[in-house]
Order: sequence, then C-alpha cells, then structure tokens
Amino acid sequence: MSGNSPASAEQPEQPEQPEQPEQPERPKQPEQPEPPEQGRSPQPEHGRSRNADSAPPSTAPSPGPTTSPAPTTSPTPMTSSTPVTSPAPVTTPTPAATPAATPAGPTPTPRRRWSLRTRLVVSAVALIAVVGAVIGTVTTIALHSYMQRQLDGKVHEFVVRAQLPRPHEPSPVQGGLDFVAMGGQPLGTVGARVGTGGTVEAGAKLDNPSGPLPDRLAELTRAQLAALTKVPRDGRSHTAELPGLGSYRVESAQNGSLVLGLPLDSVQKTVGTLILIEACVTVAGLVAAGMAGSAMVGIALRPLRRVAATATRVSELPLHQGEVALHVRVPASESDGRTEVGQVGAALNRMLGHVGSALAARQESETRVRQFVADASHELRTPLASIRGYAELTRRGREQPGPETRHALGRIESEAERMTGLVEDLLLLARLDSGRPLAYARTDLSPLVIDAVSDARVAGAGHRWRLELPEDPAVVYGDAGRLHQILVNLLANARTHTPEGTTVTARVRAAADAAAGRGGVVQLEVEDDGPGIPAALLPHVFERFARGDASRSRAAGSTGLGLAIVQAVVAAHGGTVRVGSEPGRTVFTVTLPTVAANSTAAATSAVWDAAGRKPPVTGREARSVGGEAPSADQAAPSAN
Repeated sequence: MSGNSPASAEQPEQPEQPEQPEQPERPKQPEQPEPPEQGRSPQPEHGRSRNADSAPPSTAPSPGPTTSPAPTTSPTPMTSSTPVTSPAPVTTPTPAATPAATPAGPTPTPRRRWSLRTRLVVSAVALIAVVGAVIGTVTTIALHSYMQRQLDGKVHEFVVRAQLPRPHEPSPVQGGLDFVAMGGQPLGTVGARVGTGGTVEAGAKLDNPSGPLPDRLAELTRAQLAALTKVPRDGRSHTAELPGLGSYRVESAQNGSLVLGLPLDSVQKTVGTLILIEACVTVAGLVAAGMAGSAMVGIALRPLRRVAATATRVSELPLHQGEVALHVRVPASESDGRTEVGQVGAALNRMLGHVGSALAARQESETRVRQFVADASHELRTPLASIRGYAELTRRGREQPGPETRHALGRIESEAERMTGLVEDLLLLARLDSGRPLAYARTDLSPLVIDAVSDARVAGAGHRWRLELPEDPAVVYGDAGRLHQILVNLLANARTHTPEGTTVTARVRAAADAAAGRGGVVQLEVEDDGPGIPAALLPHVFERFARGDASRSRAAGSTGLGLAIVQAVVAAHGGTVRVGSEPGRTVFTVTLPTVAANSTAAATSAVWDAAGRKPPVTGREARSVGGEAPSADQAAPSAN
C-alpha cells in the first residue's frame, strides 16, 4: 500500500535522536519534493483489497519528507502526497550500524546425498576391503616370520658345521674362511673369523658356486666387516645391514670365533610377490563385489521402489480438484509385515485408507454445504424479488410517502438489491462447483471488453478508462455471458478499491504459448495505477470472502466473492488468472486458450457479423506513437 491517511501524516513528535556524525565520503542528499500527481483526488488514498477494502491505512508505514537538518546517509523515501510540517526523526541507520556485508567468496556447493543403493554397495565394498586388508596383512606377517625362521635354522646349521673338527691340513683359503664355501650354502653367504679381542680378522663372501675354492670367494670390505663386528655374540640370529650387500641374518658361534650370515633376498622377494598378488586379488575382488552387490541390492530394493511408485501415483492424483477416490494401494506382496519394506507398505496402505475416509467425509460435507447454498440462494431469490417489488409499488402508490418513508423505501430497495447480488454470486459459485456445463461458443473478447468498459465508465465517472485492443479479433471458446462477468468483476474491483482519478486500462492481446498446444492463448489484462494491494492480502485475493478488514458496511467493505467468481469462471474455461501488485501499479491477467488456428478466421467473421459492428478501437490506434489509447468516452458511442 502506498496510500496514506491524514492520521498517518500527522505523526506525534518523537524524542530527538542523537545527531549522527557526518561522513566525509558521503555528501548529504538534498531533499527532493514529490512531483504533484496528475488526475488524482486531493483526498488521501485508501488501500485496496480487490475483494474488499484493505486494512486501515494507518497500520502501514507511511514515511514522509523530513525537514530535519540532521545529516542522513540516504535520502528519505518520498511516497506520501501529504506534506509533513513537523520534523520527523531520522531513522536511517548509519554505516556503523549497518550489518556487515557477506564476505565475497565462492558459494559452498551443497553436499550431494547418496542413494540408499549407493550407500549399501559402498558400505559392503568398504567392509570387504577392510577385511581383505586385515587378512593380507596377517598372512604377510605370518609368511615373513615362517621364512625367517627357516633361514635362521639354516644359518644355525651352517654355523654348527663350521665348528666341527677337520683334518689337520692347511686351509686353501687365506684366513681359514673355507667354511664359507664348504658346500650347500647359497650364493651371497658371508663369513668372518673373529680374533681373541673381538675384532674381525678376515671375511669373505660366496660369489661363485663352482671352480677352485679360492676363486669362489670374494673379500669383504672394511665397512662390511665393521657391520659384522656389531653383531651380538649370543649364539642367536640377528638381522644386519651390510653396505652394498643388503640385509642378512647373521649368527656367531658359541665361542665367538666365527660369524656366518645368509642373505634375506629370497625372503623379501617372496613376501613382495605375496603382497602384489594379494593387492591384485583384492582389487579384482572389490570390483566383482561392487558389481555383484549393486545387482543384488537393486533386486532387494525392487519392493521399496514399487512402494515409492505407489506413493508417486497417489501424489499425482488431482486431489486439489476435488478427487476423493484413493483406490491406489501397495500390492500385498510388498505389504507383508514380516519384512522391513512390507512394514512400510502396510503403513502406507493404512495411511491411504485413513486419508481416503477423511476426504470422502469432507467431500460429503462440502456437497451438503454446496447443496444448501444453492437451494438457499435459489429460494431467496423469490422473497427478495417480492421485497423489491412491494417497495417499488409503495413508492409509486397514489399517496406520496413522506421523506422518512421514502428514505426507508430507498434503503429497503438498495439492501434488497445488494442481497440479491450476493445470492446470485453464491448461486453461481455453487453451480460452478457442481461442474454444471457452460454455454461454450466461439467468442471474441474485444466486443465484450468494449461493452464492459462502457458500463464501468458510467458507474465510475471519476476514473479514467482506457482500451487497448488488437487489430485482429481475439477469439476464444467459452461462455460469452460468463466471460463478460469476468470483465465486469475485474473492472468493478478496480473502480471500487481505487480513488477517483485513477487510470484503469483494459487490454486484450494474443500471446504464443507453445506449452498449450492449442495455437496460442489470449491474455486479458486489467491494469490500474492505484495504491496497490496490501502484501499480506495479495496471496488471498482469489479466496472466497477474503476481505481487507472486518467491516461489513457497503461503504467500507464488500462480500469478497467477486474475484473468487473470476477464478472459478476462468478455471471452468481451462485458463489461469494471476495478479501482480505494487504501489502505483496493479495488474490482473487472465489467460484463456484460443480456438484452433485453422478455424479462427471463420469463427472471427461469424462473431463480428453477429455483433453487427466493427471494432471501434484498433491496435494501431491503441499503440499510436505519442498519443494515449482512445478512452471509453470515444469507444462507448460505437459500442452501443
């Protein structure tokens, strides 16, 4: 709402706010007086409710121009047409009080939720991977320990053999290292003689399995001998790293006279091969498990998908159109309570049964109410006509009634006429709710708009009325009487809830609608430059008995059925109606499907010939450059 009442213009003086410090980077905005409104009544604008008068204007904020010398950081909005003579406190927040802006940066992507099937498959594959990793690790450790124990046994055996007594003949190898190649040792075997001081005197490595004994051995380097020196002399096998040779299992004799070691290469190669095989088998097993698990989970979830399909079919039923038959149920195979999916299906069936019973009861109650409204409306028409007739007969009698009697008779006639209109509206809504068919025919909207605007001009002489009609006839397939009622209700709504001087425009235009599949649609718009519809009332304007306030007087309120009838008639024609409103502009748009494209020309000619006239206002005239569309003053003579 943009209209202000006098009460809202005279605001009580508020306590003076502390003066805000001036911001050097923002110069004070000069006050801009509001331009005078053209064609508007000097009285304050009242809010509009479309179906009824809106809430009192004093409940809506109505800031006015301020004359306070206090500096502001933004200009005060100018929406009131009544000047304010008293200074109003500036309430515009300073930059210090303004909330900090949201820091710039990439918007976080919402986390994508996995489906139940994906979660089950991933969980199963992850569990298999963990179990496989544990089994592989335990197997690898066990194999490594087993092979190392075997190697330790060989080392101990070779050490014992090296200590056995031999024939007293000179050793062919210098330093007495012939035990390194006495036979049976693998290539890479190392050995060394240890002196009485614990130092290694000589060492050799089995480098060649054949040939003379001296040629089969290779001398160890100082670094390798130093590594052998560090081996504990406890008669047990130990792992030693020999520079250039790798890892060895080394054991010294009980008397500490010699040291012998075998390489760990065979153990490490075997363990490495096992790890590679385990990894390949695990990966292949995980892939196979994932594929098999996906198929098995998909099969297991089929009943759940069938339950979901049943719920989807129920959600697609036209319940909003009065459909109450809920015959869709989950099959018995998916509603067995012994399974989890069966429990869900059984619960869904019970819920559908309860909902169906509730809908049937509600439908029966609504049917009774509609029947009562229709019967009551029909029965009230006769006594109302009698009341109006007797009042008119009394007024026209031989004896002239006095002023008070004439006033009472006028009130009786006006209230009877008002009640007759209400009864007719209720009867029409009851008929539309019952699905009573309308008198459909090919109808051109342009003559209907001309007639409706001409009638509205007579009823609302204080408003300005405009027409915008297309050059070609706008032919639809509908009930001409009900379509005319749509126009009458929309124009009466604009006339009733806007002040005098408001410009009301009735517009007809054709629009392409590929989704309709019926050759396009025709849009009928009723636009005005009034104060607008309150935001709280806007979503409810098409509801029955929707009112902006609780007033029940004719001057301040209405029955709230006009726009409900518009929506019901439009829905009966397979069209839509919507409203857009802001201060200074409100538009009601009715969209109706056109007749088939191949029969439009013939239908247009028949309609224009039956009307006995040609269009008095063309689209070219309505869209003339630099001029306003012809008003109803010009169109009305041709429409009569």
